[in-house]
Amino acid sequence: MKVLVIGSGGREFAICRKLKASALIDEVYCAPGNPGMERIGVHSVGIQENNFEALAAFANQHAITWTMVGPEDALADGIVDYFTSNGLKIIGPDKQAAQLESSKDFALNFMQKFHIPTAQHQTCTSMEDVDAVLAQTSYPTVIKEDGLAGGKGVFIVENQKEALKVLATLKVSPQTPVIFEEYLDGPEYSIFVLLNQKSFQILPVAQDHKKIFDHDRGPNTGGMGAYSPVPQFDQADFDRTVKEIVEPTINGIHTMDFNYTGIIYIGIMMTANGPKVIEYNVRLGDPETQVVLPRIKNDFGKLLTECVDQEVLDPIEVNPQAYVNVVLAAKGYPQNYVKGQLLPDFEIQGQGMIDYANVAVDDQERLVGNGGRILSVIGIGDSIKEAQANAYEILSNHPVNQTYYRHDIANRAVQK
Repeated sequence: MKVLVIGSGGREFAICRKLKASALIDEVYCAPGNPGMERIGVHSVGIQENNFEALAAFANQHAITWTMVGPEDALADGIVDYFTSNGLKIIGPDKQAAQLESSKDFALNFMQKFHIPTAQHQTCTSMEDVDAVLAQTSYPTVIKEDGLAGGKGVFIVENQKEALKVLATLKVSPQTPVIFEEYLDGPEYSIFVLLNQKSFQILPVAQDHKKIFDHDRGPNTGGMGAYSPVPQFDQADFDRTVKEIVEPTINGIHTMDFNYTGIIYIGIMMTANGPKVIEYNVRLGDPETQVVLPRIKNDFGKLLTECVDQEVLDPIEVNPQAYVNVVLAAKGYPQNYVKGQLLPDFEIQGQGMIDYANVAVDDQERLVGNGGRILSVIGIGDSIKEAQANAYEILSNHPVNQTYYRHDIANRAVQK
């Protein structure tokens, strides 16, 4: 088989790496991809992820068996609808189902309809609505943009002054609603489910780190690191989450008759009153993909083929090893960041791996940073502690100017 992956970041690098290991797949293409992918034998295709016509033409011309979509923007814009209407197999939800991520209001209404536990909330479509909510809000509270925001559209505010400061940056209207949510307290976990119309399978659980600085300080980012397994999320917590959240979510998707083939991410918070949904994503997450996929022992190409062909999915076989992903980001991220950092040739020798994300090549064909989250260093070990130590040893041995990373990824598991 020949397969096409849509996207260019660390998540897509990890997907391509996993598909390259499939016994069923001969060639892996990635559009637009990144220069680091060539190092693992993936063919980057110079087509942007929102150019559906060119992507579909490429899939036809190169006899692509199926396409896997990485980023949320393409799904929200209807790439699955376009490919399907042109007779092409593609893994991902259609535009209607993608609203579970592209509209927080849509997702909240879905959860309410199917009795899925989440935060109390109120949607505002005007400043008059906002004023009415502010008059009765207790703090801390959570303010969210309704649409896609690259992981940066969630604001936890401690008082009205902070709330007004955030609201001054948002345009509230019927087209761009703002949601106020009850502040929930507890650890967060990432649940990924592979599903089609016949069945579903839950992938290994992960925990990510959204805040920019150590000890969860600073603004939210797209994610500064992740790890799997998550020992503090015990079997009882998992079973309760499946019963109260995962199964009702899948039932809701089928009841609504969504065209949903692919991945749904369920971000949950384990509160004192049980698990509650923080958000849905309609694709794999970044940086969790980099630690989740290596823990799947199954042939991933076979799993995705079963998924897109609407077959009953094989049970997930889990690799017991631990994986810790520490993201190396450009200085200034998530605002104005530096580009052009020369990247070293990483000498790892089995203790980990590198997943390239925002990279480019200089005039000497050397890999350099291209802004934002540059790459992931994934430590591997027989325990979280060993995997964490390996990740940080790799970073310590390969310093990169004008970059930074968090020093406490997976501490919650190590300190358990």
